[in-house]
Amino acid sequence: MKTKTTFFLLIVAVMGMASCKTSQPTQASTTEIGMYRVAILYPNGEDKTFDMDYYEKKHMPMVAGFIGKNLKSYEIDKGISGRTPNDKAPFVAIGYFYVTDIAEYSKAIAQNREAVVGDFKNYTNIQPVVQINEVKQVGYPTLK
Repeated sequence: MKTKTTFFLLIVAVMGMASCKTSQPTQASTTEIGMYRVAILYPNGEDKTFDMDYYEKKHMPMVAGFIGKNLKSYEIDKGISGRTPNDKAPFVAIGYFYVTDIAEYSKAIAQNREAVVGDFKNYTNIQPVVQINEVKQVGYPTLK
């Protein structure tokens, strides 16, 4: 009887683990050709400060809320090095917003510009560089 119960519990556990899904979206489900990627780059340099914790937990979620349903996902990169591990990272951080309608994105940011720009002082003394890109290709390696 104990062996049957153990076997049954093992089967239930395996089935439960197999049906689990992570809460993290995959890149394939969020980035598509024709979408727009808004990159906000924070150049590194002498006397530059950046509070990554605040940026992750406060600033980016606030701006994401302003963008609303047009936002498909966002990402944050923390610069750790340049071309080689010994080279200083050219950017302290880079934030990305993936949107489907760039006019709607621009409108949302314009309507909330004061709040967005006013929040800079809470996490950085860097003037960010913004670049809007159209996603032209999404590729994934083929596994052999």
